[in-house]
Amino acid sequence: MGVLQRCLARGHWRSGSLQTLAAAPCLRLPGARLYGSGIAELQERTLIAVKPDGVQRRLVGDVIQRFEKRGFKLVGLKLLQATEGILAEHYHELRRKPFYHDLLQYMTSGPVVAMVWEGYNVVKTSRAMVGETNPAEAKPGTVRGDFSVHVSRNVVHASDSVETAQREISLWFRSNELISWDCCDHKVMYEP
Repeated sequence: MGVLQRCLARGHWRSGSLQTLAAAPCLRLPGARLYGSGIAELQERTLIAVKPDGVQRRLVGDVIQRFEKRGFKLVGLKLLQATEGILAEHYHELRRKPFYHDLLQYMTSGPVVAMVWEGYNVVKTSRAMVGETNPAEAKPGTVRGDFSVHVSRNVVHASDSVETAQREISLWFRSNELISWDCCDHKVMYEP
């Protein structure tokens, strides 16, 4: 039975209006919020990490500023020395690549600033803001296009899908380290 059929079977669309349907509990996605217009907008979360080269070059503020100016909300932030254990889980898909051990060595060479950002379509938008993995292919105006010089020192990590973001966030943050809060510009950005 599909989502709509379950919703109808539970009587959540009695009035037949789109607003009632959007508010139905069976259609609410994890992290979804209902805004003034009655349209459920997904408030995604993504992991953004400033890598050791970005921290060493004092680019953390520049990265944060770009995400704030875009209108995303910071809900988690920490400076840490990443362990090989967390990095092995984070980069598990790359473990058979020839550069894997160099990557782990580099990522443990200095502090990392891990952040969780929240907002509409934040995963896809963040990837566009960060730019291509290889800085030679990254467009000017992206983090990597503006600050990075080599693929092995590309300043920042950004989750590549909603599912990956959820997994990565749970690796780097405990749930009590993420803050849910109301941002003062919420009405300007999301309500009619």
